[in-house]
Amino acid sequence: MENKFLKWILTLCMFYSVSGEGCSLILKPSRVVVGFGESVSVSCEAARPVRVLGWESAISAAHTQQDLSVQWKVDSLIDWIEEPICYGVFFTAPRQCEEKLNLVLYKTPDSVSIRPVNHTGPMVEGKEYQLLCEVQNIAPVQYLTLRWYKEQTEVYNHSFSDLTSPSPVQVSSILMVTPTKAENGAQYRCVAELELGPEGPQPPPTVTSEPLNASVYFPPTFPSPEPEVLDLIAGAELTLNCTAIGNPTPMYSWQSSNPIQERMEDEAVLTSSSLQPGTYTCTASNPLEKRSKQFIVKAKTKGV
Repeated sequence: MENKFLKWILTLCMFYSVSGEGCSLILKPSRVVVGFGESVSVSCEAARPVRVLGWESAISAAHTQQDLSVQWKVDSLIDWIEEPICYGVFFTAPRQCEEKLNLVLYKTPDSVSIRPVNHTGPMVEGKEYQLLCEVQNIAPVQYLTLRWYKEQTEVYNHSFSDLTSPSPVQVSSILMVTPTKAENGAQYRCVAELELGPEGPQPPPTVTSEPLNASVYFPPTFPSPEPEVLDLIAGAELTLNCTAIGNPTPMYSWQSSNPIQERMEDEAVLTSSSLQPGTYTCTASNPLEKRSKQFIVKAKTKGV
């Protein structure tokens, strides 16, 4: 008999219930943030005498015909579509009333990873590339922000507030990069952050990808590319420094109308006391480009 009565009460609540300010039900707390598999307990209290007070829920449904409060309690919450509703049937108008619990069930991602899109190996300075951050099994995605970092600086963030799936999903974000030689060796990271509001964990839970180490190829560059003029003093040692910066490391070659010792032809720096006056051209090269620099050696006149 009691079950038939409760069924009739629930049917009335579905069709004639009010909610909001006119409702005499108070949820404590009114918003709950629960980690997947964790326990949860919420109290529903009636602010005036009530005939029946209860929770309509797929799990742990409960009711009372005596007390002014009733608990909804779950030891391990794993139902992604759970929407508990507290209902009350009162002696005075409004006779039927309900309040839906603002319940957020969350799960941190199984993994967060970064990889280049349609590219392997080192990047080349000045070209545009895409880096992809992939997040596996996170919920609810509308509270997720993906934050991109280069070293310790946040360079981009991507939110998913337009998505509404309550259950775990896979999402991704793309970062466009045009590397420079200064970024050779820089680390990129992607951080998945669940911003669940003041009722959620503080600070917000985060999962960080393994770093992606950027290898950037760039052509040889000389600190001072303009020609150098050097004075040659008879018998003195003279140094021609052609060192260039590049990735991969540059190879060197020398050309001159004067003979150069064979062992020094592929060196970045020529140091010799037997150099002759004339023009010496150094070429620094790597797979990207060849660049040259001239050294003009002049005989120094005595007394000058």
